[in-house]
Amino acid sequence: MKNSKLAILLKGLIRENPVLVLILGTCPTLAVSTSVTAAIGMGLAATAVLLCSNIAISALRKVIPDQVRIPCYIVLIAGFVTVVSMVMEAYTYDLFKSLGVYLSLIVVNCIILGRAEMFASKNTVGDSALDAIGMGLGFTLALVCMATIREVFGAGTFCGLPVPWFNENPISILTMAPGGFMTYGLLIALVNKISNGKAIKKKDFGCAGCPSAASCGKSTCGAKEETNV
Repeated sequence: MKNSKLAILLKGLIRENPVLVLILGTCPTLAVSTSVTAAIGMGLAATAVLLCSNIAISALRKVIPDQVRIPCYIVLIAGFVTVVSMVMEAYTYDLFKSLGVYLSLIVVNCIILGRAEMFASKNTVGDSALDAIGMGLGFTLALVCMATIREVFGAGTFCGLPVPWFNENPISILTMAPGGFMTYGLLIALVNKISNGKAIKKKDFGCAGCPSAASCGKSTCGAKEETNV
């Protein structure tokens, strides 16, 4: 039992890292990863929303009608995002301003809705909380790794503080969109190399992990499978 709980908590760090393996949350990852401070803020905000929404959805999973579950999930997530935004605006205003619209866009972050549909709606409150913490930490870790590379090498600073030598020789392209995509690709390749290409099994990408599986009737996936055969 303990090993199972630990596996749920740790899987989001490497094996099912939402950013570097599942390739979710790409938009905020590229947008806020030019600053370590912003990356930490975004990661913690998303983790807080993910934790609260997973717990709420898991607790209400037997009450929410299946036909309207996605709208219900979005309403719950939007409520928690609003609370987090208000708290950050009140106590960390500079960070709130630096995150801008991407803080509000946590509502439609694929990581949040994906974990609600794939895990929280099918598991207990305790397991859903562990899943949220693990995935949130994995998201934060990926953001901080990207932001560290882009800020130190691209701007010559770390959390806004100048870094010797790099401060005088910045690689400015790393702070731009091309540098963001390049860093993102290299980190994905690194994780794939570390895991020997087995960070997540191919079968895990089946219909069970797709938030739209119920609405599409698996027709699209079935067509792809027939084509591959």
